[in-house]
Amino acid sequence: MKKVTSARIAQLLFLALFLVLFLMTEYRGSDRIVAAVNGFFRANPLTAASTMLATRQYQPLLLPGLLVLLCALFLGRFFCGWICPLGTILDLITGRIRKVGALRALTGRAKYWLLLPLLTASLLGVNLAGLLDPIALLLRALTFFFHPLVGDTVRGGWRSLYGVVGDRRDLLDPGYRLIRDYLLPFRETLYPLAFLSALLFVLILFLERYERRAWCRRLCPLGTLLGLLSRLGPLRRTPAKLCADCRACREHCPTSFDQELLQTEECILCMECALHCPSRRVDFGWRARQPQTGPVLERRVFLGGLLGGVALARGFRFREPTAQAKLLRPPGVRDEDEFLKKCVRCGECMKVCLRSALYPAFFQAGAEGLYTPLLVPRLGYCEYNCTLCGQVCPTGAIPDLPREEKQRQVIGKAVFDKNHCLPFAKRIDCIVCEEHCPIPGKAIRSERVELTGFDGARRTVQQPYVVDELCNGCGICENVCPLEGKAAIEVFRVKDRTPLKSPSGGTPPPGHPYADPYQGGRS
Repeated sequence: MKKVTSARIAQLLFLALFLVLFLMTEYRGSDRIVAAVNGFFRANPLTAASTMLATRQYQPLLLPGLLVLLCALFLGRFFCGWICPLGTILDLITGRIRKVGALRALTGRAKYWLLLPLLTASLLGVNLAGLLDPIALLLRALTFFFHPLVGDTVRGGWRSLYGVVGDRRDLLDPGYRLIRDYLLPFRETLYPLAFLSALLFVLILFLERYERRAWCRRLCPLGTLLGLLSRLGPLRRTPAKLCADCRACREHCPTSFDQELLQTEECILCMECALHCPSRRVDFGWRARQPQTGPVLERRVFLGGLLGGVALARGFRFREPTAQAKLLRPPGVRDEDEFLKKCVRCGECMKVCLRSALYPAFFQAGAEGLYTPLLVPRLGYCEYNCTLCGQVCPTGAIPDLPREEKQRQVIGKAVFDKNHCLPFAKRIDCIVCEEHCPIPGKAIRSERVELTGFDGARRTVQQPYVVDELCNGCGICENVCPLEGKAAIEVFRVKDRTPLKSPSGGTPPPGHPYADPYQGGRS
């Protein structure tokens, strides 16, 4: 029977925890999400380092990530070998893939050419680490592609099964309810960039064809960061070299023995070498730090990484001016630059969005905004009483606000297009947007206007208008507009996203923005 290391047991437990938290990061009928997968991001050292460098301030939510970073000084890359869910998946599949040898292009300093520009760009205010963070890569693949695919397949299969069993389908209903309530996504949504997310994940798996943990040892910026710190720590393996009479460690180690001497910055503490050592010589212990062979980084790599970060920070900041008008962010986001510095591009906010309003950006916010959440009102709207997106955001890019405060957050402002709106363009009544407006006192109202129809007859038409002091840009008006294609009312971004004023106590006088529109005023 094959022996199982403590590291493998920990890996499987953390992978199970990751998947359970992923399934719990979903609307399941409660207004509060008690546990979410964002805990993995808050314990992610790369997320903590890049976010704090970009914002240039301490972020309390990311304290666990700093603690893991501190532990790496003493324990090296233990996160990679014991906790990282992507690393666990690679370990589970790598034995089933025949190896053809390392890719020469990746055997040099490629990982430093990724890490240093990312950290330098973060220091200059452009946080792109989430694009290559291993946990974010895995979570986006699950959120945008695999989980919706499973949900669509199961629902379709269950409908087919219902058709086969006929009148006895009620016997299957408890089973479907169990699967629906705990395993399937709450809503059926097709996400932009879903195939790109899946492709990046599949490419990481494909690298296992060349060598074990190829992504982890050759490219992963999180592992590279932890590896740099591990060179300073006191935890050391004995013997540090391959034994001349055995050399079995090279066969069992997934990352560290490219050379005769163990590369400390590559060791993930999987303990496979100690487990399989036929002579029981291998041991790990606290010892005085020994000098490492060769420099940590060549000067050209260090300087090139810094220049690469400057290039990223400058080039990725360009934003198309015309696209900015419809650049709507989740509620509570008031400063675009601050939001981009904090957003880890995990996709959790989009997964829990109750009304399918949030989708990953492509280039609407420039290259810097890739995968960040955008509100698309024609596809969905921000539910007035929902606060889920702020609850699951790991870095506070979307603030977790009380419901009453969230309701006053300004996303944008609605504007009528009178060339399309039916009461203006065709002079017929339509008050769909007014009926659906959730704001107390109605941010969309209508007034009775007497005018001449296109048939020459005089008639009275209800013409709508927007009360800017009440509109929070939730997008429901644009979403429910009955016109096909382009809506007659659209929500546009505004620079001033100061929260709406709270309604004053008592009954507002007629004409006041919060007054009942049907007891005075214009309508």
